[in-house]
Amino acid sequence: MGSHYILGDKVRIYRRENSSVWQAQARLEGKKWRVSTKTDSLTQAKEFAEDWYFELRGKSRVGQLTAERTFADAAKQFLLEYEAITNGERNPRYVKDHAARLRNHLIPYFGDKPLSQITAGMVHVDLR
Repeated sequence: MGSHYILGDKVRIYRRENSSVWQAQARLEGKKWRVSTKTDSLTQAKEFAEDWYFELRGKSRVGQLTAERTFADAAKQFLLEYEAITNGERNPRYVKDHAARLRNHLIPYFGDKPLSQITAGMVHVDLR
């Protein structure tokens, strides 16, 4: 398969072993940044990677590029550990519903936000 480079070798498109989906990798601010293109089409992967790289550069220029863990990162880890943490003290349906709320509502809204930028004001919901 090999790697494919775009934007003057600034972005590498590659596939992981045992995966049909293309990944993109770039180096910016001395760090490697990686993302799944979520497609098995090389043409679509190149288009996605180009847009992603320019978004990264834009964030870098305005000081918003951070290697900090995002809400999505923390939520995925939480989902892996939650059932074990509750140690059977919660109804399996409760655990399943909790995971569904994360995936369906919280991750789509907070997913790409760095954890340090999530405030109580962002979370507050007025139920009146």
